[in-house]
Amino acid sequence: MRVLITGSSGFIGKNLKVCLDELEVYDVFEFVRGDPIERLKKLIPNMDAIVHLAGENRPQNQCQFDLVNVGLTETICQIIRSTDKHIPLIFSSSVQAELDNPYGTSKYKAEQLVKNLYEDTGNPTFIYRLPGIFGKWCRPNYNSVVATFCHNIANEQPVEIDVNHTSKLPLVYIDDLIASFILTLKGVTSGLFWPDVKPQYSITLKELEAQIRAFENSRVELVSEPVGEGLTRALYATYVSYLPTHRFSYDISKYSDERGVFVEMLKTKNSGQFAYFTAYPGVTRGGHYHHTKTEKFLVISGNARFNFYNIHTDHTYELVCSGEKPQIVETAPGWTHEVTNIGKELMVVMLWASEIYDSNKPDTISSEVKYEKN
Repeated sequence: MRVLITGSSGFIGKNLKVCLDELEVYDVFEFVRGDPIERLKKLIPNMDAIVHLAGENRPQNQCQFDLVNVGLTETICQIIRSTDKHIPLIFSSSVQAELDNPYGTSKYKAEQLVKNLYEDTGNPTFIYRLPGIFGKWCRPNYNSVVATFCHNIANEQPVEIDVNHTSKLPLVYIDDLIASFILTLKGVTSGLFWPDVKPQYSITLKELEAQIRAFENSRVELVSEPVGEGLTRALYATYVSYLPTHRFSYDISKYSDERGVFVEMLKTKNSGQFAYFTAYPGVTRGGHYHHTKTEKFLVISGNARFNFYNIHTDHTYELVCSGEKPQIVETAPGWTHEVTNIGKELMVVMLWASEIYDSNKPDTISSEVKYEKN
């Protein structure tokens, strides 16, 4: 399927082109700022679909709104008409088309041109009235407050907030928009459509700054935000995309003693924390039990012997595992447990605990593991 993307060098266009190329069933053609109109006249008659993203957002002269947003759209519609065939047209408009400002007015006029194309010719037409779009590759300090906040905070630069702006911002994540475009391309049918991109999020400027600050703070405090779904997931991916290369890594604390080292990697607000520790040959670590807390161990390298003792029943249990065979060892409340390096090399063990360690309520009671008498 031959698809022409106008504005392919812009934020949305770059993301769309990458995703279409990944699918390997689309032949993508591009029209970018500075290209002559003659290029459109040569390309459009041979296309199977057009995604019209090119537009003017912040021109130096307001007349550019009509020249680009209206004029370019009119040219595209005229060329489609001249082909005397149907070439599905996806048009990127804005929710500001409903507002009385130069940008919104130009988008509304462009919508009418696209609508007229359908009414006069039956050409399949899809008009997307988009709210704020955010995600990787969006230009900061331009027309996206999300991009600006993410860029500035990731680059340790100040962020300014309009304290009088308390309304919620409507937002759509770039991946969700691209998925909607691709779904439209796959299922083109005759008609005039006004697709809604879902999910749509909303957030205040104050909430937005606080959330991105929390991402930044997690690099120091190690407490991760719930980044697995929804707006938080999308914002976190966007924030990380603006990290400069010298911040791709960050130092964390290492606690060393005669047994080895202990390093905390990541903590969560409600699902525990992750760490790793080492033990020299012959060294035993642990020797405690928990009332509620549980732990999971994974031996990464070396040979380990785990010993357990039930403080209520006096039952004992022993198991041996190795980095050669991935195996999770889980502790149970009321069982004293310890792990010994029974090999000749350094033992490395990954650890997950169901709770973040709290020195005021550690739920970690020192206790010897009693071994069954022969």
